[in-house]
Amino acid sequence: MSDQLLDTPAPIAAGQMPGAVLPSVDLAWTVVQMQAGQRITVDEALIAAYQAASSAHSIRALKSDLEAFDLWCRRSRRTALPATPETIADYLDNRAAKGSRPASLGRYRASIAKIHQLLDLKDPTQAPLVKLRLSAIRREKGTAQKQARPLRFKGPVRDIERDRPRGLNLRALLESCPDDLPGLRDRALLSTAYDTGLRASELVGIAVEHIEEAIDPDARLLQISRHKGDQEGEGATAFLSPRTVSAIAAWREAARIDKGPLFRRVQVRRYKARSAVKGRSIDSISGRERWDLRKTLPKPAVPARIEYDVGASALHPGSVGPIYRAMIQRAFERGALPDLSAEDLARLLKGISAHSTRIGLNQDLFASGEDLAGIMDALRWKSPRMPLAYNRNMAAEAGAVGRLAKRLE
Repeated sequence: MSDQLLDTPAPIAAGQMPGAVLPSVDLAWTVVQMQAGQRITVDEALIAAYQAASSAHSIRALKSDLEAFDLWCRRSRRTALPATPETIADYLDNRAAKGSRPASLGRYRASIAKIHQLLDLKDPTQAPLVKLRLSAIRREKGTAQKQARPLRFKGPVRDIERDRPRGLNLRALLESCPDDLPGLRDRALLSTAYDTGLRASELVGIAVEHIEEAIDPDARLLQISRHKGDQEGEGATAFLSPRTVSAIAAWREAARIDKGPLFRRVQVRRYKARSAVKGRSIDSISGRERWDLRKTLPKPAVPARIEYDVGASALHPGSVGPIYRAMIQRAFERGALPDLSAEDLARLLKGISAHSTRIGLNQDLFASGEDLAGIMDALRWKSPRMPLAYNRNMAAEAGAVGRLAKRLE
């Protein structure tokens, strides 16, 4: 590749795509900006069809991966489109050296392959060099994925019915929520997340209209219009317990939410207290001061107050994890997690994410004796791989050696 080509990379032609329309087509606009070594025509209809057939999360992930790959190519004086097997192999090595796990590297490789396919270019990711480099990384680092720490209802207990809550447990977090607007929202959010096992994007997507009556008058059903494993929008239904229904009702009443997004931002404004101020006589106002008759008037004491403003739009998915961590910190400070030390808390908080409730529910279902088919149905898994991975530690403890050890006690 010549220096001249690097300085003036060949443009990607937007075939039958007017420039005025291009910025509104996010994926196509990202592709047009990429470093190209030859003139490439973007098929607008194909890109649009792919976007329509994919979830918004998938498109965002693809865009992010392509932008990162293109930036590395520019800094390394490489061509991003079409990429060579050597370029992709070096890119994966670079990301691995910076801490990317094999699962993430697999996604990067898939994103690069996808954009080559959409542009009708030869897929360089199938080259033996790329496969062997990725295999070497997997051999070195292992393929086990880092798992979020579970938020189980009673914490790490064996018998979820008879054992007392201990350690980090969801029940203590729910009971520690204050009865102000943020506390009511957080209680409803956490309880709903545990009942349904929804991912963050699915959880914040709940609208009032999605909640329907159930046979149990105290429970409700949640209609899930779309989830990660349901790209064609077949929908699913989740159960909302009376505990969650009560929490949602309290939040809706306090926030005056009749329709639209259920979980919303709450802006908090805190005002400090002010002491009473005595009025001054006119004679006390010197000529060096700014003359203002209001200085002669007394001012009453003003108590401290808090005002809340509930937004109209849904929470951002990225806010769910921080909300959970704030709830844990608050419960600890209130003494609701008595068997945890400050060191325990710091260690546990590092593993908490929006996925923690999904893993916690998965493990509680396993501990309660539910079979794999029931767990997959409840959490809308398409494959048994992830529910089995989430239950690996519990399965080991409940397995043959664990049962033997218990009999030998």
